[in-house]
Amino acid sequence: MNDRTAGALRSPITFSVFAGLVIGALLLLGTGANPLTAYGEVISGSLGEDGIGSTLTTTTSVLGLALALAVPLRAGLINLGGDGQMVLGGITAAVVGLYSPLPAPLTVVAALIAAMAVGAAYAALAAVCENHFGVPLLVSSLLLSYPAMSLASYLARYPLKEPGSSLPQTRAMPDGVDLPAFGDSTVTVGLVLVVLAAAGYWFTDRRTAFGYEIRMTGLNPRFSAYAGVRRAGLTLKLMSVSGALAGLTGALGVLSFPYRFVDGALTAPGYTWTGLTAALLAAAVPLGTVIASFFFGVLQVGGLAMERTTEVPRELTQVLQAIVIVFLAARLRLPRRASRQKKKAAV
Repeated sequence: MNDRTAGALRSPITFSVFAGLVIGALLLLGTGANPLTAYGEVISGSLGEDGIGSTLTTTTSVLGLALALAVPLRAGLINLGGDGQMVLGGITAAVVGLYSPLPAPLTVVAALIAAMAVGAAYAALAAVCENHFGVPLLVSSLLLSYPAMSLASYLARYPLKEPGSSLPQTRAMPDGVDLPAFGDSTVTVGLVLVVLAAAGYWFTDRRTAFGYEIRMTGLNPRFSAYAGVRRAGLTLKLMSVSGALAGLTGALGVLSFPYRFVDGALTAPGYTWTGLTAALLAAAVPLGTVIASFFFGVLQVGGLAMERTTEVPRELTQVLQAIVIVFLAARLRLPRRASRQKKKAAV
């Protein structure tokens, strides 16, 4: 076993995932289920021929929100307003799609750009609240989600509501105002867009001075401030990018099936919190965020298949997510405590 392999096996992420799977297996044994059968159904149900499309579609939304939250998290900033920014992006895309006089392909582009602009502006508002009014970003971003979701709900239920429908949803997008799909699957070019966003995040993080400033701020804010990094300006930039990615994710959900804005459809699956979990698991590292998002996409889709086949509730996959994060937090905390104890003993 070489040093790189040994290091990967000792990494906090690998340890946390492995520990989560082991405890999940014990829970399954406690319910009388066969862990191997249950986990096998998760894999086959999510990565098999019938499930891979749903997994990639779910991963598109999870990865979009994970990237949106990972960008500020890389600098030690936590954006909890993903739901509001995503919903505003979705309703903006719906409005542009329904009323734009442009040809269908240009309308799709305009809807995506408008959704990103609105999401960026709304996330920047949370940064302004912290920079100028002293409201912590954690609080301002979360509280700003509620008026955003309420506004989108009002628009979907009244001015934009589909006539004759009992559901709180807008009218369907006109013909051609949608994202092209791959073959007969539900996977659209939205997956390509979020992968390109991940590639851009990686390039910025690893190959630019701005990415270095972000990493240094996350590792040591006092050092970065001493080196001349203006935290207020950095917060505004990162929150704008974060909101743009969240708005893009909302637009992808509207321009894909069911090709309309449905009140609650974007927030009900919990993409924001799953994305935050993925970003935390990967420590906001670009490649790790992509892998973690796919991992949680597999768990979400595979959990449904497991429930259908083995009668094990799909909520077990949510328990696994929670266990992974708990072990990751403990794994990252223990070395720091051990290091402090060694320093005290040396003194």
